[in-house]
Amino acid sequence: MRNKARIAEVKTLSCSNSFRNYHFLKITTEDGTVGWSEFDENFGSPGVAYIINELSHRLIGQSVLLHEHIREDLSDVTRPALSGVIAQAIGAIENALLDAKAKIMDVPAHVLLGGMVRDKIRVYWSHCVAYRMRTEHFSPPIHDADGVRQIANDVRNDGFTALKTNIFEYDANDRISAWAPGFGRPHDLSRNVERKTRQDLRRHLEIMRESAGPDIDILLDLNFNARTDGYLEMIREINDLDIFWVELDTLDPKALAYIRSKSNHPIASCETLLGLQQFLPFFQNQAVDVAIIDTPWNGVWQSLKIAAAAAAYEVSVAPHNFYGHLCTMMNAHFSAVVPNVRIMETDIDRISWDSEVFTHAPEYKDGYLILPDRPGWGTEPNEEALKKYPPLAKTGLINRTATPRLDF
Repeated sequence: MRNKARIAEVKTLSCSNSFRNYHFLKITTEDGTVGWSEFDENFGSPGVAYIINELSHRLIGQSVLLHEHIREDLSDVTRPALSGVIAQAIGAIENALLDAKAKIMDVPAHVLLGGMVRDKIRVYWSHCVAYRMRTEHFSPPIHDADGVRQIANDVRNDGFTALKTNIFEYDANDRISAWAPGFGRPHDLSRNVERKTRQDLRRHLEIMRESAGPDIDILLDLNFNARTDGYLEMIREINDLDIFWVELDTLDPKALAYIRSKSNHPIASCETLLGLQQFLPFFQNQAVDVAIIDTPWNGVWQSLKIAAAAAAYEVSVAPHNFYGHLCTMMNAHFSAVVPNVRIMETDIDRISWDSEVFTHAPEYKDGYLILPDRPGWGTEPNEEALKKYPPLAKTGLINRTATPRLDF
Protein backbone atom coordinates (compact mmCIF):
# COMPACT_ATOMS: atom_id res chain seq x y z
CA MET A 1 0.00 0.00 0.00
CA ARG A 2 2.83 2.39 0.87
CA ASN A 3 4.38 2.32 -2.60
CA LYS A 4 1.05 2.48 -4.43
CA ALA A 5 0.14 5.59 -2.46
CA ARG A 6 3.03 7.62 -3.84
CA ILE A 7 2.04 10.79 -5.67
CA ALA A 8 2.68 10.76 -9.41
CA GLU A 9 0.87 13.90 -10.63
CA VAL A 10 -0.51 17.16 -9.25
CA LYS A 11 -2.87 19.12 -11.49
CA THR A 12 -5.22 22.09 -11.16
CA LEU A 13 -8.38 22.48 -13.25
CA SER A 14 -11.16 25.04 -13.49
CA CYS A 15 -14.41 25.78 -15.28
CA SER A 16 -17.01 28.51 -15.45
CA ASN A 17 -19.67 28.82 -12.79
CA SER A 18 -21.56 31.49 -14.77
CA PHE A 19 -20.39 34.56 -12.82
CA ARG A 20 -17.25 33.10 -11.26
CA ASN A 21 -15.11 29.97 -11.70
CA TYR A 22 -14.90 26.62 -9.96
CA HIS A 23 -11.33 25.54 -9.14
CA PHE A 24 -10.18 21.98 -8.45
CA LEU A 25 -7.03 20.15 -7.45
CA LYS A 26 -6.41 16.60 -8.71
CA ILE A 27 -3.70 14.48 -7.08
CA THR A 28 -3.03 11.11 -8.72
CA THR A 29 -1.02 8.30 -7.17
CA GLU A 30 1.20 5.81 -9.00
CA ASP A 31 -1.56 3.17 -8.89
CA GLY A 32 -4.13 5.59 -10.34
CA THR A 33 -5.98 6.60 -7.17
CA VAL A 34 -7.24 10.16 -7.54
CA GLY A 35 -7.77 12.59 -4.69
CA TRP A 36 -9.81 15.72 -5.36
CA SER A 37 -10.36 18.99 -3.58
CA GLU A 38 -12.07 22.23 -4.48
CA PHE A 39 -10.55 25.62 -3.76
CA ASP A 40 -11.46 29.20 -4.58
CA GLU A 41 -9.88 32.20 -6.27
CA ASN A 42 -12.97 34.43 -6.37
CA PHE A 43 -13.34 35.55 -2.74
CA GLY A 44 -10.32 37.86 -2.68
CA SER A 45 -7.84 35.03 -3.30
CA PRO A 46 -6.31 35.29 -6.78
CA GLY A 47 -3.35 33.02 -7.47
CA VAL A 48 -4.09 29.94 -5.35
CA ALA A 49 -3.67 27.65 -8.37
CA TYR A 50 -0.32 29.26 -9.16
CA ILE A 51 0.92 28.59 -5.62
CA ILE A 52 -0.26 24.96 -5.78
CA ASN A 53 1.62 24.45 -9.01
CA GLU A 54 4.75 26.08 -7.52
CA LEU A 55 4.61 23.69 -4.55
CA SER A 56 3.63 20.58 -6.53
CA HIS A 57 7.19 19.31 -7.16
CA ARG A 58 7.58 18.71 -3.41
CA LEU A 59 4.66 16.28 -3.48
CA ILE A 60 5.90 13.98 -6.25
CA GLY A 61 7.03 10.64 -4.82
CA GLN A 62 5.56 11.29 -1.38
CA SER A 63 2.78 9.15 0.06
CA VAL A 64 -0.77 10.53 0.25
CA LEU A 65 -1.07 8.60 3.53
CA LEU A 66 1.28 11.12 5.17
CA HIS A 67 -0.80 14.26 4.78
CA GLU A 68 0.35 15.80 8.08
CA HIS A 69 4.00 15.30 7.14
CA ILE A 70 3.43 16.86 3.72
CA ARG A 71 1.61 19.83 5.22
CA GLU A 72 4.43 20.50 7.68
CA ASP A 73 7.00 20.24 4.89
CA LEU A 74 5.09 22.80 2.81
CA SER A 75 4.70 25.03 5.86
CA ASP A 76 8.44 24.92 6.49
CA VAL A 77 9.37 26.12 3.03
CA THR A 78 6.76 28.92 2.97
CA ARG A 79 6.96 30.01 6.62
CA PRO A 80 8.09 33.63 6.04
CA ALA A 81 4.80 34.24 4.16
CA LEU A 82 2.65 31.43 5.57
CA SER A 83 -0.78 33.03 5.25
CA GLY A 84 -3.18 34.25 2.60
CA VAL A 85 -3.15 32.38 -0.69
CA ILE A 86 -0.18 30.25 0.40
CA ALA A 87 -2.14 28.90 3.36
CA GLN A 88 -5.15 28.32 1.10
CA ALA A 89 -3.01 26.42 -1.40
CA ILE A 90 -1.70 24.17 1.36
CA GLY A 91 -5.28 23.67 2.58
CA ALA A 92 -6.35 22.57 -0.90
CA ILE A 93 -3.45 20.09 -1.03
CA GLU A 94 -4.37 18.70 2.38
CA ASN A 95 -7.99 18.17 1.30
CA ALA A 96 -7.02 16.32 -1.90
CA LEU A 97 -4.65 14.10 0.10
CA LEU A 98 -7.46 13.24 2.52
CA ASP A 99 -9.74 12.25 -0.37
CA ALA A 100 -7.06 10.00 -1.89
CA LYS A 101 -6.24 8.42 1.47
CA ALA A 102 -9.90 7.66 2.18
CA LYS A 103 -10.28 6.10 -1.27
CA ILE A 104 -7.21 3.90 -0.72
CA MET A 105 -8.78 2.77 2.56
CA ASP A 106 -12.14 2.42 0.73
CA VAL A 107 -14.01 4.41 3.39
CA PRO A 108 -16.02 7.64 3.44
CA ALA A 109 -13.90 10.59 4.52
CA HIS A 110 -15.74 10.91 7.84
CA VAL A 111 -14.31 7.53 8.92
CA LEU A 112 -10.79 8.84 8.30
CA LEU A 113 -11.64 12.03 10.22
CA GLY A 114 -12.61 10.16 13.38
CA GLY A 115 -16.08 8.78 12.74
CA MET A 116 -19.42 10.51 12.50
CA VAL A 117 -21.37 11.76 15.48
CA ARG A 118 -24.32 12.57 13.18
CA ASP A 119 -25.46 11.18 9.83
CA LYS A 120 -27.30 14.31 8.72
CA ILE A 121 -26.43 17.97 9.07
CA ARG A 122 -28.86 20.84 9.45
CA VAL A 123 -28.29 23.44 6.73
CA TYR A 124 -29.34 26.98 5.98
CA TRP A 125 -30.13 28.36 2.53
CA SER A 126 -27.44 30.98 2.02
CA HIS A 127 -27.40 34.12 -0.15
CA CYS A 128 -31.16 34.37 -0.06
CA VAL A 129 -31.96 37.23 -2.46
CA ALA A 130 -28.33 37.97 -3.41
CA TYR A 131 -27.97 35.21 -5.99
CA ARG A 132 -31.33 35.71 -7.63
CA MET A 133 -30.49 39.38 -8.12
CA ARG A 134 -27.99 38.04 -10.68
CA THR A 135 -30.87 37.64 -13.08
CA GLU A 136 -28.74 36.36 -15.95
CA HIS A 137 -27.70 33.30 -13.94
CA PHE A 138 -30.47 32.42 -11.49
CA SER A 139 -34.26 32.31 -11.58
CA PRO A 140 -36.81 33.41 -10.76
CA PRO A 141 -35.10 36.81 -10.76
CA ILE A 142 -35.41 39.25 -7.90
CA HIS A 143 -35.84 42.95 -8.62
CA ASP A 144 -38.01 44.17 -5.77
CA ALA A 145 -39.82 43.39 -2.53
CA ASP A 146 -42.12 40.89 -4.27
CA GLY A 147 -39.10 38.83 -5.26
CA VAL A 148 -37.91 38.90 -1.66
CA ARG A 149 -41.27 37.57 -0.57
CA GLN A 150 -41.10 34.85 -3.21
CA ILE A 151 -37.73 33.44 -2.15
CA ALA A 152 -38.69 33.52 1.54
CA ASN A 153 -41.77 31.47 0.59
CA ASP A 154 -39.57 29.11 -1.46
CA VAL A 155 -37.35 28.37 1.53
CA ARG A 156 -40.34 27.23 3.56
CA ASN A 157 -42.12 25.41 0.73
CA ASP A 158 -38.97 23.51 -0.30
CA GLY A 159 -38.61 22.08 3.20
CA PHE A 160 -35.70 24.14 4.53
CA THR A 161 -35.77 25.48 8.07
CA ALA A 162 -33.26 28.34 7.93
CA LEU A 163 -32.03 31.04 5.55
CA LYS A 164 -29.32 33.66 5.50
CA THR A 165 -29.64 37.06 3.89
CA ASN A 166 -27.58 40.23 3.53
CA ILE A 167 -27.99 44.03 3.56
CA PHE A 168 -30.27 45.55 0.91
CA GLU A 169 -31.61 49.01 0.26
CA TYR A 170 -35.10 49.77 -1.06
CA ASP A 171 -36.07 52.71 -3.26
CA ALA A 172 -39.44 54.49 -3.47
CA ASN A 173 -40.75 51.82 -5.87
CA ASP A 174 -39.65 48.91 -3.65
CA ARG A 175 -36.83 47.98 -6.01
CA ILE A 176 -33.82 46.64 -4.15
CA SER A 177 -30.06 46.97 -4.45
CA ALA A 178 -27.22 45.34 -2.55
CA TRP A 179 -25.34 47.46 -0.01
CA ALA A 180 -21.80 46.14 0.41
CA PRO A 181 -19.18 48.91 0.69
CA GLY A 182 -16.78 46.43 2.27
CA PHE A 183 -16.63 44.79 -1.17
CA GLY A 184 -16.78 48.02 -3.19
CA ARG A 185 -20.55 48.12 -3.83
CA PRO A 186 -20.86 51.08 -3.51
CA HIS A 187 -17.31 52.45 -3.45
CA ASP A 188 -17.40 54.14 -0.04
CA LEU A 189 -14.20 54.15 1.98
CA SER A 190 -15.97 55.33 5.13
CA ARG A 191 -18.30 52.32 5.37
CA ASN A 192 -20.60 54.51 7.45
CA VAL A 193 -24.08 53.20 8.20
CA GLU A 194 -26.64 55.96 7.70
CA ARG A 195 -30.23 56.05 8.92
CA LYS A 196 -31.80 54.86 5.63
CA THR A 197 -29.47 51.86 5.38
CA ARG A 198 -30.30 50.55 8.81
CA GLN A 199 -34.04 51.25 8.35
CA ASP A 200 -33.99 49.41 5.02
CA LEU A 201 -32.20 46.52 6.71
CA ARG A 202 -34.95 46.27 9.29
CA ARG A 203 -37.63 46.44 6.61
CA HIS A 204 -35.91 43.71 4.60
CA LEU A 205 -35.81 41.37 7.60
CA GLU A 206 -39.45 42.10 8.42
CA ILE A 207 -40.49 41.26 4.85
CA MET A 208 -38.59 37.99 5.00
CA ARG A 209 -40.03 37.10 8.38
CA GLU A 210 -43.59 37.80 7.25
CA SER A 211 -43.21 35.67 4.12
CA ALA A 212 -41.11 32.83 5.56
CA GLY A 213 -43.33 32.47 8.60
CA PRO A 214 -42.54 32.20 12.30
CA ASP A 215 -40.81 28.80 12.16
CA ILE A 216 -37.98 29.62 9.75
CA ASP A 217 -34.71 30.73 11.33
CA ILE A 218 -33.30 33.89 9.74
CA LEU A 219 -29.56 34.52 9.77
CA LEU A 220 -28.10 37.90 8.86
CA ASP A 221 -24.67 38.46 7.31
CA LEU A 222 -23.22 41.97 7.61
CA ASN A 223 -19.81 40.91 6.17
CA PHE A 224 -17.03 43.56 6.25
CA ASN A 225 -19.50 46.34 5.46
CA ALA A 226 -19.05 48.59 8.49
CA ARG A 227 -16.76 49.58 11.32
CA THR A 228 -17.52 49.04 14.99
CA ASP A 229 -19.88 52.02 15.30
CA GLY A 230 -21.78 51.00 12.15
CA TYR A 231 -22.21 47.43 13.32
CA LEU A 232 -23.56 48.75 16.62
CA GLU A 233 -26.03 50.99 14.75
CA MET A 234 -27.39 48.05 12.78
CA ILE A 235 -27.55 45.77 15.80
CA ARG A 236 -29.50 48.38 17.80
CA GLU A 237 -31.93 48.69 14.88
CA ILE A 238 -32.76 44.97 14.86
CA ASN A 239 -32.20 43.94 18.48
CA ASP A 240 -35.92 43.29 18.99
CA LEU A 241 -36.31 41.07 15.90
CA ASP A 242 -36.22 37.28 15.85
CA ILE A 243 -32.76 36.54 14.38
CA PHE A 244 -30.84 33.23 14.61
CA TRP A 245 -27.45 34.95 14.47
CA VAL A 246 -25.82 38.15 13.29
CA GLU A 247 -22.70 37.44 11.28
CA LEU A 248 -20.04 40.08 10.75
CA ASP A 249 -16.35 40.37 10.04
CA THR A 250 -13.70 42.36 11.86
CA LEU A 251 -10.09 41.47 12.51
CA ASP A 252 -10.13 42.98 16.01
CA PRO A 253 -11.30 40.38 18.56
CA LYS A 254 -11.79 42.98 21.33
CA ALA A 255 -13.97 45.14 19.09
CA LEU A 256 -16.03 42.06 18.21
CA ALA A 257 -16.34 41.12 21.88
CA TYR A 258 -17.70 44.62 22.57
CA ILE A 259 -20.20 44.32 19.71
CA ARG A 260 -21.26 40.92 21.03
CA SER A 261 -21.89 42.44 24.47
CA LYS A 262 -24.42 44.84 22.90
CA SER A 263 -26.25 42.27 20.78
CA ASN A 264 -29.39 40.41 21.75
CA HIS A 265 -28.51 37.83 19.11
CA PRO A 266 -25.62 35.35 18.90
CA ILE A 267 -22.60 36.66 17.00
CA ALA A 268 -20.93 34.59 14.28
CA SER A 269 -17.62 35.51 12.68
CA CYS A 270 -14.09 34.38 11.65
CA GLU A 271 -14.80 33.00 8.17
CA THR A 272 -11.68 34.66 6.67
CA LEU A 273 -9.24 33.52 9.37
CA LEU A 274 -6.46 31.06 8.56
CA GLY A 275 -4.95 28.71 11.11
CA LEU A 276 -5.55 28.07 14.78
CA GLN A 277 -3.33 30.94 15.87
CA GLN A 278 -5.61 33.47 14.16
CA PHE A 279 -8.72 31.96 15.77
CA LEU A 280 -7.37 31.78 19.34
CA PRO A 281 -7.63 35.53 20.20
CA PHE A 282 -11.32 35.45 19.26
CA PHE A 283 -11.90 32.51 21.61
CA GLN A 284 -9.79 34.01 24.40
CA ASN A 285 -11.65 37.34 24.22
CA GLN A 286 -15.08 35.66 24.15
CA ALA A 287 -15.74 37.48 20.90
CA VAL A 288 -18.00 34.94 19.17
CA ASP A 289 -20.82 32.54 19.86
CA VAL A 290 -20.17 30.71 16.59
CA ALA A 291 -16.78 30.54 14.86
CA ILE A 292 -17.15 30.13 11.12
CA ILE A 293 -14.39 27.97 9.62
CA ASP A 294 -13.54 27.88 5.93
CA THR A 295 -12.41 24.26 5.55
CA PRO A 296 -11.37 24.63 1.88
CA TRP A 297 -9.05 27.45 2.95
CA ASN A 298 -7.71 25.86 6.14
CA GLY A 299 -7.81 22.20 5.17
CA VAL A 300 -10.30 19.86 6.82
CA TRP A 301 -7.71 18.19 9.08
CA GLN A 302 -6.54 21.56 10.39
CA SER A 303 -10.16 22.69 10.73
CA LEU A 304 -10.75 19.80 13.13
CA LYS A 305 -8.04 21.28 15.37
CA ILE A 306 -9.70 24.70 15.24
CA ALA A 307 -13.06 23.15 16.10
CA ALA A 308 -11.52 21.30 19.05
CA ALA A 309 -10.02 24.54 20.36
CA ALA A 310 -13.41 26.25 19.98
CA ALA A 311 -15.01 23.48 22.02
CA ALA A 312 -12.53 24.10 24.83
CA TYR A 313 -13.91 27.65 25.03
CA GLU A 314 -17.55 26.45 24.75
CA VAL A 315 -17.83 27.99 21.27
CA SER A 316 -19.80 26.40 18.44
CA VAL A 317 -18.50 26.26 14.88
CA ALA A 318 -20.08 26.39 11.44
CA PRO A 319 -18.57 25.78 7.99
CA HIS A 320 -18.15 28.60 5.50
CA ASN A 321 -19.55 27.03 2.34
CA PHE A 322 -20.61 28.98 -0.74
CA TYR A 323 -18.71 27.07 -3.37
CA GLY A 324 -19.42 23.98 -5.52
CA HIS A 325 -20.78 20.57 -4.60
CA LEU A 326 -17.32 19.19 -3.81
CA CYS A 327 -16.79 21.83 -1.12
CA THR A 328 -20.25 21.06 0.22
CA MET A 329 -19.34 17.39 0.58
CA MET A 330 -16.02 18.27 2.22
CA ASN A 331 -17.88 20.44 4.72
CA ALA A 332 -20.49 17.73 5.25
CA HIS A 333 -17.85 15.21 6.35
CA PHE A 334 -16.29 17.83 8.62
CA SER A 335 -19.69 18.62 10.13
CA ALA A 336 -20.47 14.94 10.61
CA VAL A 337 -17.54 14.36 12.97
CA VAL A 338 -17.39 17.63 14.93
CA PRO A 339 -19.58 17.60 18.08
CA ASN A 340 -19.85 21.41 18.40
CA VAL A 341 -21.17 22.16 14.88
CA ARG A 342 -24.11 24.57 15.01
CA ILE A 343 -25.43 24.53 11.42
CA MET A 344 -23.97 24.32 7.90
CA GLU A 345 -24.08 26.91 5.14
CA THR A 346 -25.14 25.83 1.65
CA ASP A 347 -26.27 27.47 -1.59
CA ILE A 348 -29.53 26.04 -2.86
CA ASP A 349 -29.81 28.35 -5.87
CA ARG A 350 -27.54 26.65 -8.41
CA ILE A 351 -26.45 27.16 -12.00
CA SER A 352 -27.96 24.85 -14.60
CA TRP A 353 -24.83 22.82 -15.37
CA ASP A 354 -23.88 21.87 -11.79
CA SER A 355 -25.44 18.45 -12.41
CA GLU A 356 -22.97 17.91 -15.28
CA VAL A 357 -19.85 19.21 -13.56
CA PHE A 358 -20.11 16.99 -10.44
CA THR A 359 -20.66 13.25 -10.29
CA HIS A 360 -23.02 13.53 -7.30
CA ALA A 361 -25.09 16.37 -5.89
CA PRO A 362 -25.85 16.75 -2.17
CA GLU A 363 -29.04 15.14 -0.96
CA TYR A 364 -31.28 17.36 1.18
CA LYS A 365 -34.26 16.20 3.20
CA ASP A 366 -36.37 18.26 5.62
CA GLY A 367 -33.69 20.93 5.92
CA TYR A 368 -30.82 18.49 6.46
CA LEU A 369 -27.98 17.30 4.24
CA ILE A 370 -27.83 13.51 4.24
CA LEU A 371 -24.26 12.29 4.71
CA PRO A 372 -23.07 10.15 1.76
CA ASP A 373 -21.37 6.79 2.31
CA ARG A 374 -19.32 6.73 -0.89
CA PRO A 375 -15.50 6.54 -0.51
CA GLY A 376 -13.66 9.82 -0.05
CA TRP A 377 -15.63 13.05 -0.16
CA GLY A 378 -18.44 11.34 -2.07
CA THR A 379 -18.35 13.44 -5.24
CA GLU A 380 -15.75 14.64 -7.73
CA PRO A 381 -15.57 16.78 -10.85
CA ASN A 382 -16.44 15.35 -14.24
CA GLU A 383 -13.39 16.28 -16.31
CA GLU A 384 -15.18 16.00 -19.64
CA ALA A 385 -17.89 18.34 -18.42
CA LEU A 386 -15.29 20.86 -17.24
CA LYS A 387 -14.07 21.15 -20.83
CA LYS A 388 -17.57 22.16 -21.97
CA TYR A 389 -17.54 25.22 -19.70
CA PRO A 390 -14.12 26.88 -19.99
CA PRO A 391 -13.16 29.23 -17.15
CA LEU A 392 -13.95 32.91 -17.43
CA ALA A 393 -10.98 35.17 -18.02
CA LYS A 394 -11.85 37.74 -15.35
CA THR A 395 -13.78 36.85 -12.22
CA GLY A 396 -13.79 37.45 -8.49
CA LEU A 397 -13.76 40.53 -6.31
CA ILE A 398 -10.68 41.97 -7.99
CA ASN A 399 -12.58 42.27 -11.28
CA ARG A 400 -15.96 43.28 -9.88
CA THR A 401 -15.82 47.03 -9.33
CA ALA A 402 -13.31 49.55 -10.60
CA THR A 403 -12.36 52.29 -8.16
CA PRO A 404 -13.55 55.67 -9.44
CA ARG A 405 -10.72 57.79 -10.81
CA LEU A 406 -9.74 60.83 -8.83
CA ASP A 407 -8.49 63.58 -11.13
CA PHE A 408 -6.17 66.17 -9.63
